[in-house]
Amino acid sequence: QVQLVESGGGSIQTGESLKLSCTASGGTDSRLCVAWFRQAPGKEGKEVVAAIYRGTDRKYYPGYLRGRFPISQDKTENTVYLQMNNLTPEDTGMYYCAAADRAGYCPDLYERNFAFWGQGTQVTVSS
Repeated sequence: QVQLVESGGGSIQTGESLKLSCTASGGTDSRLCVAWFRQAPGKEGKEVVAAIYRGTDRKYYPGYLRGRFPISQDKTENTVYLQMNNLTPEDTGMYYCAAADRAGYCPDLYERNFAFWGQGTQVTVSS
């Protein structure tokens, strides 16, 4: 069983940056794919914003974000970070850390492929 705890959300202005943290416990670190998803207000479903395979440090990004949200990890702290830059009101939402236990690489980056979830952290960007 993997437990995930997110932190770092908050309310900020357009153009500012924010760094989210996800600390994992349990499971085998080298087999974990950790991803950040977000859910916009009033929308069903979550979209992925970045993922990292902890064993190889391979990173995955969706094209629409154009590299604004780099993902990184600190293996000694069992923590995955999401650096969010140049934020706009369209980035407002609940951000979730999720993990999948898988050998070699991340699964297709859909909610249904991730078994473990954190409680979420709210990000609100004002214009």
